[in-house]
Amino acid sequence: MSENADPGSSYEMRFLPGLPPEQLGCPPLNHRIEHADGMLIEYDAPVRMRDGVEIYADVFRPETGGPVPVIVAWGPYGKHGPVKYDVFPYHGVDVTSLSKYADFEAPDPLYWTRHGYAVINVDPRGVWNSQGDATFFSQQEAEDVYDLIEWAGTQPWSNGKVGMSGVSYLAIVQWRAAAEHPPHLAAINPWEGVSDRYREWSYHGGIPENRFGPTWRLRRVSYSTTRVEDLVAMDAEHPLWDAYWDSKTPDLSKIEVPAFVVAGWSDHCLHTRGTLEGFKRISSKDKWLVVHARKRWQYYYQPDNVERLRVFFDRFLKGIDSEVDKWPRVRIEVRERFYVGEGRDEKEWPLARTRYETLYLDASDGTLAPTLAARQNAVSYAAGGPEHAEFVHRFGADTELTGHMKLRLWVEAEGSADMDLFVAVRKLDANGGLVPFSFFYALEDGPVALGYLRVSHRELDERLSTPEQPWHTHRREQPLTPGEIVAVEIEIWPSSTLFRAAEQLQVVVQGSDTQTYPPGVIATGHTETRNRGRHVIHAGGRYNSHLLVPVIPAQPDHERGIGPSAS
Repeated sequence: MSENADPGSSYEMRFLPGLPPEQLGCPPLNHRIEHADGMLIEYDAPVRMRDGVEIYADVFRPETGGPVPVIVAWGPYGKHGPVKYDVFPYHGVDVTSLSKYADFEAPDPLYWTRHGYAVINVDPRGVWNSQGDATFFSQQEAEDVYDLIEWAGTQPWSNGKVGMSGVSYLAIVQWRAAAEHPPHLAAINPWEGVSDRYREWSYHGGIPENRFGPTWRLRRVSYSTTRVEDLVAMDAEHPLWDAYWDSKTPDLSKIEVPAFVVAGWSDHCLHTRGTLEGFKRISSKDKWLVVHARKRWQYYYQPDNVERLRVFFDRFLKGIDSEVDKWPRVRIEVRERFYVGEGRDEKEWPLARTRYETLYLDASDGTLAPTLAARQNAVSYAAGGPEHAEFVHRFGADTELTGHMKLRLWVEAEGSADMDLFVAVRKLDANGGLVPFSFFYALEDGPVALGYLRVSHRELDERLSTPEQPWHTHRREQPLTPGEIVAVEIEIWPSSTLFRAAEQLQVVVQGSDTQTYPPGVIATGHTETRNRGRHVIHAGGRYNSHLLVPVIPAQPDHERGIGPSAS
């Protein structure tokens, strides 16, 4: 969904000179055709964009047979394959199952050509050896993908049907491309990709993310013979929503192509929200959603998932009648702990039978309860360190929470005109021990869900907000005055978790990131906060601070709620 910026607003694009591609193993251009492993491989095939710029692609297609459908993998990481999964600790990918032709986060050409498909790996404009200046998630990139799709769909070896697949960046670009309606695009497979770069990547709740983003830009997309967009500088120059962010945001409602969307509960600092928003907002009549709780790359290459994706593409790129039309529209994994959960078929997302219930914060004893405490109470913590406030609810019966949560807080800043709030929802066992979940792309000790908010960004878009999902405008700041107590609505990213009787839900609120990472793990972080002095959370009486939770009845005709605390 695009949010139009103010009329007449504009911005200047910042660029950096590219790092020499050969520093990361990229060979010089060498257009050639080779026969290997039953494939005809055209390396460095030139593809001319509408403005005359040439980009370069590697085309893998079956060595024999007639025209075939095409799968495009559009990513900036180098089609020569400089990045392997062992760079990332704990990734979980069975690398022995992949061929030497598999690009990062992309479909394996050896598998797909053996099943009657062509695969195209692309070096986009301005990265590696491709001509032009690189911009990322931009309208220019969307137009380039359009042109590449149309080139692929009109080659003599193509049957005229083009699909897209891939993880992360390779998913994000699919939202942009599909919204442009290239005539030969027949199906997409966005596998965990943000659809709102401001809210899901660069400014979590208005708080700047300054660990993953800068590292990604420097180590992953800076190799070019020309120039690359300086994303770090652009982010810093645009802390509020404006024309720059509007230019980076696809209009999801324009997407009508068949879509097989895959999301993960574990990417609560990057892809979870945007992938689910993408599924909700696209206009495609034929769309399916799978939400898993596993490590993202491992899940993408899992053999049964590759086969499932082939069935989808067979249906829409080859026209083969298959089981796809009988697939459940939605399949989710309801988690109990790391890699323990149960899959379930559903008809829609979010689940229509959700019953939202309220758990009120009581700062006097650190609990969450179904009733509001009669007396006002408060808790405070040092804003800049690991101190935090926590609130716990013990379940009296098995309870499934699936969907959006919202945390409403009445807050006050002592010694500052702003507050950066970091929220973690965690599962505790009956004895108070942390129950871990898969987190980000590799970790095994994650929370149930996360949320963020810079309090000066508390203004809501009344048109887009719902009771369970606040939508902040991020168009202006509203500083706090000394002694001012304000209500804020914090979006908790979607999740699905089963709590057994006597297990506990814990809410942690603090002024810094709630997650820590082992050495070598590239993950998100927020060190440029505005936190000074102390944060005060008010509850009880006139201050109805609460957590809104999505309770899913065991069956549509048998509702089972939170019930009284068993403590």
